[in-house]
Amino acid sequence: MSLQQEIIEALGVKPNIDVQEEIRTSVDFLKSYLKSNPALKTLVLGISGGQDSTLAGKLSQTAIRELREESGNQDYTFIAVRLPYGVQADEQDCQDALDFIQPDRTLVVNIKEAVLASERALQEAGITLTDYVRGNEKARERMKAQYSIAGMTSGAVVGTDHAAEAVTGFFTKYGDGGTDINPLFRLNKGQGKQLLKALGCPEHLYLKHPTADLEDDRPGLQDEVALGVTYQMIDDYLEGKQIDADAAKTIEGWYLKTEHKRRPPVTVFDDFWKK
Repeated sequence: MSLQQEIIEALGVKPNIDVQEEIRTSVDFLKSYLKSNPALKTLVLGISGGQDSTLAGKLSQTAIRELREESGNQDYTFIAVRLPYGVQADEQDCQDALDFIQPDRTLVVNIKEAVLASERALQEAGITLTDYVRGNEKARERMKAQYSIAGMTSGAVVGTDHAAEAVTGFFTKYGDGGTDINPLFRLNKGQGKQLLKALGCPEHLYLKHPTADLEDDRPGLQDEVALGVTYQMIDDYLEGKQIDADAAKTIEGWYLKTEHKRRPPVTVFDDFWKK
């Protein structure tokens, strides 16, 4: 089996999808998880104004609405959380995403002071953060806030990880990568766009250039610039197509060096890291 085939199998990507079937798969997956865990009554998700959180948010709200209708239990709730670092440049997109999702409840937690306090504490200990590491600090603070909200509302934290992110490890370990349930896993970037289009999402939310926007020195840095490969190339690779050799090498390089992000903490029984 080639590495490409191994990756496709591990991430469960289909070369072609039935959009309505995939919407139903994700919604039913979220519903089943909550029904199997009677103590859980909420889904919690950070909304950034980008494609992935918009899609995960819409699927989560749909699942919660159906659960309420089917069970008669009005305690089921979807909580959308805005987590800006100061003032977010694309705040209007966030508001447009919320208008589309129509969450039961919206909370705003500005993470800037918490991140700065953490940075000051580290400086007092003799550790000065680089801009890149500060970006990871932001991602982890956002996840910390979501888990605090989930802990106080009998909730589960929803993730936005999908196949194009998973293959490149393009997420912060124990930040946006640390969630309870990932309804987009198996979909690539283009397939996520297809689902949003079918759900009636405003085009500008899924046609915008994706950015993690974590670095102060490079605000709005596009994912494709950071990765050195386009999402179209990643999608084609994940669909089993033959792509440019250099692009394939870049994707496989990301996959191999970020393997630790896709696994639980290393134990004495693991050896993948020796490769």
